[in-house]
Amino acid sequence: MEHASDQDFVRLADPYRRELFAHCYRMLGSVHDAEDLVQETYLRAWKAYDRFEGRSSLRTWLHRIATTACLTALDKRQRRPLPTGLGGPTAEPEGELADRPEVPWLEPVPDALVGADDPGTVVEARESVRLALVAALQYLQPKQRAVLILRDVLRFSAAEVADTLDTSVPAVNSLLQRAHAQLARVTPTEEKVAEPQPAQRETLARYVAAFESYDIPAITSLFTADAVFEMPPFATWVRGGEHIGRLIAAQCPAGGPGDMALVPTAANGQPAFAVYMRGGDGLHRAFGLQVLDLSPEGGEVVHTAMFFDTTLFPHFGLPAALPRRG
Repeated sequence: MEHASDQDFVRLADPYRRELFAHCYRMLGSVHDAEDLVQETYLRAWKAYDRFEGRSSLRTWLHRIATTACLTALDKRQRRPLPTGLGGPTAEPEGELADRPEVPWLEPVPDALVGADDPGTVVEARESVRLALVAALQYLQPKQRAVLILRDVLRFSAAEVADTLDTSVPAVNSLLQRAHAQLARVTPTEEKVAEPQPAQRETLARYVAAFESYDIPAITSLFTADAVFEMPPFATWVRGGEHIGRLIAAQCPAGGPGDMALVPTAANGQPAFAVYMRGGDGLHRAFGLQVLDLSPEGGEVVHTAMFFDTTLFPHFGLPAALPRRG
């Protein structure tokens, strides 16, 4: 085989960058780690390209390198949970929050970094990175996780996965069966992604208005009776609209209308908002990132994950502070 130049390698391999990033994110549950592993994948691939014989597609070969790099990285990393994966809800929303900065929390991912280029596969791409699914994947052993992602998400054949993991087809099928069983235990219901409907858009508009006006009764009314509100790096989380309202009233530093500003974005194929908090100088600065799940009808919020990690803002193309409002 005639080998291409460095420029040809970049031209041929670069179109797979977004797909490889999404793969590494599903494996690792971290935007920061996924970025590092994609860079490592391309470096390894570039160094080994003169030995690539073309017996598989370039896509398959790159995913093999990425998967190997992720499995090596996972040998040294803990599972990335959400607070709901560590314990039950608190019955005292006004109590002290359990801050756990030492936990390697699951991170949300911007849709722009993992969305499919083909409009026909956009919804499927969003479903494969939903926060609940990525959190559930963290319960799987690394090889089970790799097999499930390669087979069910990327649609690799069992033989291709066996080659990727240097194992046998029966071993791949066994790993996939165990992965499905474990996922069924931790995610009993299947979520479907759809394009936003009028009811969803109206709910999101009310959500913004309620938070920006710091209207606790309005905030409470937006959530279902069994809705979840969690806030990494705090292990504390609450269930139910009433408890969510009490939590925000007691723990949120906002003092009144206008203290919070919400900027719409999209994460994990779900609606999301960047939250900015007004300081003493009147400037709204980055405070946290909310990722929402709405009810199937779109009229209520069933889950909000509030990530107090402003290092995520640049990944979403979000500023550290908002221009002063007139």
